[in-house]
Amino acid sequence: MKRRPSRAVVTEMAFSSCCRMEKDERRQLLYCKAGETMNILMISLGCDKNLVDTENMLGLLRRDGHTFTDDEQEAEAVIVNTCCFIGDAKEESINTILEMAELKKNGRCHVLIVTGCLAQRYRQEIFEEIPEVDGIVGTAAYDEISRVLRQADKGERPLCIPEPEGIPEKGPGRILTTGGHYAFLKIAEGCDKHCTYCIIPSLRGRYRSVPMERLLEEARELAGKGVRELILVAQETTLYGVDLYGKKSLPELLHRLAEISGIYWIRLQYCYPEEITDELIETIKKEEKVCHYLDIPIQHASDRILRQMGRRTDQASIRKMVGRLREEIPDIALRTTLITGFPGETEEDHEELMAFVDEMEFERLGVFPYSAEEDTPAASFEGQIPEEVKEERRDQVMELQQEIAFEKSEGMVGRVLDVMIEGKVADEPAYVARTYMDAPGVDGYLFVNSGESFLSGDFVRVKVTGASEYDLIGEVYEEGRQDEFA
Repeated sequence: MKRRPSRAVVTEMAFSSCCRMEKDERRQLLYCKAGETMNILMISLGCDKNLVDTENMLGLLRRDGHTFTDDEQEAEAVIVNTCCFIGDAKEESINTILEMAELKKNGRCHVLIVTGCLAQRYRQEIFEEIPEVDGIVGTAAYDEISRVLRQADKGERPLCIPEPEGIPEKGPGRILTTGGHYAFLKIAEGCDKHCTYCIIPSLRGRYRSVPMERLLEEARELAGKGVRELILVAQETTLYGVDLYGKKSLPELLHRLAEISGIYWIRLQYCYPEEITDELIETIKKEEKVCHYLDIPIQHASDRILRQMGRRTDQASIRKMVGRLREEIPDIALRTTLITGFPGETEEDHEELMAFVDEMEFERLGVFPYSAEEDTPAASFEGQIPEEVKEERRDQVMELQQEIAFEKSEGMVGRVLDVMIEGKVADEPAYVARTYMDAPGVDGYLFVNSGESFLSGDFVRVKVTGASEYDLIGEVYEEGRQDEFA
């Protein structure tokens, strides 16, 4: 299996193959010159929340004098930040560790550290089955990475897996791997929901909000580095502040983030539908910097399956919330995620889900076949669905969503939008951009035909002139570049 490298390198490869961007514009450097210590290859797997941990570890390692490389053969140490949310992620993490273990036999690498969710969950198995692994760091201890690396370099085999409690101390600042014009802001850790299919509460602990002042300080630092879009992430963003302040404080956080000079877009991910309040809707509606975009994972539409999943909502409530959002914010782009083939899902349940998707017409939608994770209640449920049925049902939902998405793309023609430039298409008078409806890495692009000169992170007013499947095509409109920041 081919290794998936760090997110920064993945981004570079994606732009290279899809957009043929100029090398100097798309390359994202992770090199730091400081001290005679180890040259490290960092591999970040999994979600954007995991990526934030990776960037914090990079900042800590840089502070302690280490340098970084994306060349396996130049690496003296390798750190793999793993994921095990679903079976495919677990397999990718294990295969990456095994590949890096082989690297120790014929490369310069002499230290291999494993961090993140797989490390938290399978610490003993990793140590026993993969003797090349020199140290393990759990999900709540990324701030110990330098110490663990030092101990491993001395021949020790440290295991740093504290209980997932609290929030690691603020470090010296993250090394951004996203290009510098956007960044993820992790506002909380852990989860209290305990959905029957999900292992996250066991790996990440209870829900813990990051103090607001710390988030504001981090956001100001990111803005000072040139970040213009903040993407708020957590296992669940809508409950932010309940544990610290006794109430849902996401609206207040959004208001205060919007006051930061240099930030132009604020995007919300992972908002559970049952926790969306009128105050939050009003904030999205009225706060100009908050994108009219909401990621709402609903997982299914059958009330029976939702109960089996341990979800705290039903189809009627979801319909009501979607309707309210669209009534209050007519141009809102709604993204959701679904699971097909959950234990006990009948053909009737699947047809109900299909009818719901057809009627709701979400702007963005992703589907995952159910993955039975050991130590979760759902893994022992009766009525486990064959893999081929799960995948067939996923494909059917995605075919339906494709029709919806393509039709919505065609409906965008003629609209004028402010878009964020991601980079230039090599050898062509065109740029790759994102609209407010598109989160990086999961949604589409808008290709801007223009002979003007723009940089990544610039905002440009564009008129949409065409659509190609999930992507849009446009041209600079009237005043062009938009550089007015509140």
